[in-house]
Amino acid sequence: MTDQERLELEAASFRRLVAHLDSRKDVQNIDLMNLSGFCRNCLSKWYKAAADEKHIDITLDDAREVVYGMPYGEWKSQFQQEASAEQSAAFAKDMKHD
Repeated sequence: MTDQERLELEAASFRRLVAHLDSRKDVQNIDLMNLSGFCRNCLSKWYKAAADEKHIDITLDDAREVVYGMPYGEWKSQFQQEASAEQSAAFAKDMKHD
């Protein structure tokens, strides 16, 4: 496999991950964090960090729009639900292990 082919596969995988997350708006970020240790916000921050490493000028809001498919505030108002006590407790417990 060439470097270009690897890059194209990685890019296609990223696009598929973002599309999958977009199709599962019912899955809350706190659920993703509790189960996998990362969420849409993490992915946005990684995207921004990669841009910074390449000296590509984007904001965190730009990166979030790539991942969320819309402005972050709009996504939050339409799809984010209040975390339950159980979700918050699991999150707090997991954060102690980091």
